[in-house]
Amino acid sequence: MKYYAVIDCDNCYVSCERVFRPDLKGKPVVVLSNNDGCVVARSNEAKRLGIKAGVPYYQLEQQFPHGEIAVFSSNYELYGELTARVVSIIRQEAPACFRYSIDECFVCLDGMEHTDLKKWGENLHKKILRYVGMPVSIGVAPNKTLAKMASHFAKKYRGYRHCCLIDSDEKRLKALKLYPVSEVWGIGRRYAGRLEAMGIATAYDFAAHSAEWVRREMGNIVIQRTWRELGGEDCVPGEQMARKKSICTSRSFRGMLGDFDSLRTQVANYAARCAEKLRMQSSVASTVCVFLNTNAFREDLAQYWNCQELRLVTPSNSTTTIVQAATEVLRRIYRQGYSYKKAGVIVMGIAPDSPIQQDLFDTDADRMRKMRQLDRVVDRINRVQGSETIVIGSQQYTCKDGRGKADVFANAIRHDFKSPNPTTRWSDIMKLT
Repeated sequence: MKYYAVIDCDNCYVSCERVFRPDLKGKPVVVLSNNDGCVVARSNEAKRLGIKAGVPYYQLEQQFPHGEIAVFSSNYELYGELTARVVSIIRQEAPACFRYSIDECFVCLDGMEHTDLKKWGENLHKKILRYVGMPVSIGVAPNKTLAKMASHFAKKYRGYRHCCLIDSDEKRLKALKLYPVSEVWGIGRRYAGRLEAMGIATAYDFAAHSAEWVRREMGNIVIQRTWRELGGEDCVPGEQMARKKSICTSRSFRGMLGDFDSLRTQVANYAARCAEKLRMQSSVASTVCVFLNTNAFREDLAQYWNCQELRLVTPSNSTTTIVQAATEVLRRIYRQGYSYKKAGVIVMGIAPDSPIQQDLFDTDADRMRKMRQLDRVVDRINRVQGSETIVIGSQQYTCKDGRGKADVFANAIRHDFKSPNPTTRWSDIMKLT
C-alpha cells in the first residue's frame, strides 16, 4: 500500500526563535504579526497562560506588565532559512516531497512498503531536532487527508513519540471519531459551519454519510474528495497542492500614507516578494492584481477602496516585470486626497515556469534568459548577504528626514522586538566569548 507523510514544525515561529535562544525553553514565548500588531504564534507555555491567537500586543502589555513572557517581532528571514534546512533534511530521507507552507511538507513514501514507517518517522524527528534544533510532528497514512490528521495526533499526544501512523481501518475509525469536522483538511470554515448546523460534529459523523448525500448537500468537488479520503481512498492529486493558485503579499502601514511615491514603494516591495515566492516554487504568474484601501475604522476620514488587475503578455516571475505591472495598476487605482492604511499585491494564473509561451511581437528574443540570469544572481546574493541586500530602485523606502535607505525597516515596518539573523547576515553572526 502507498503511504504519505505530513511533517509539521511544532509552533514554528516560536521554535525558530528558540533555536538560538535555548534559555527560552520551557518559558512562555509569543511572536507578533507585522508592525507588532497582534499575537500570531504562541509557545505551549503561553497557551497555558490563556494567551489567545490574535490578541493585540497592547493588551498583552497590560496583562503582563513585568515581562513574564518573551516577545518577538516576526522575523520571516530567519523562519524561512531554518525551515528550508528542515526541508533539505526531509528530502534526504524521503523519495519525494513538496513544501505545502512555511512549516509543513507533504511526503510521498513510494518504494518504502517494507520500511517500518513508525520508526522512520521517529528517527526523522530526532535527526531534524539534532541538526536544526526544530521539533516536528509527523503523520503517516494511506492518503494526504488522513496523514494531516495523524500529524495532529502526533503533536497533541506525547505517547506517539512525535510520529503517528494510521495503517489500519481500526486506527482510521478511531481517529475519525476523535477529530472535529471543523479541523478536517479541505473542509474550510464555511462548510464546517454548515456541517455542524446539521449535527455533524466529528470527521466520523461526516464520513458515515453516503456519497449521494455528500454530492447533494455539499456539491463541491473538493469536499467530495475529502469525504472519499476519510473513507480510506487516495484521491487528492499531488499537483493540486504543489503550487499555490495565487500568492498574496499585503500589509497594513505603520501610519497612514497619502502620497503616490510612498505607496509605490510599499507596493513595489510587496510585488518583489511575490516574484521571489514564484521563483521559489518554480512558477510564473500571468496576472498581477493590486488593492488599496483606507482605514475603515476611521469614520472621520473619507473612505476609498479599489482593486484592479493586469494580465501579462508573457507569464513571468521576474521581479522587474512583476513590479512594473504592479506599479501600473497602482497608478490606475490611486486617488489623491485619501489617507491609505493598507495595500497588497496578488499574483494569479500560476503555472510551471517551463515551457512558457513567448510574446510573438517581442523583438528581444533573449529578454527572458537575461531576466532569469539577473534574478538568479540577485537571489543568490540576498541569500548569502541577507534579505534585501540588493533591490530595484523603486523598492527603496524614502525616509521623511532625508536620511535615505539607512532606515529602511524602521520607516516601513515596526519590529521593536526583532531577533538577529545569524544564519543569513554577516552582521548578526554569533560571537563566542
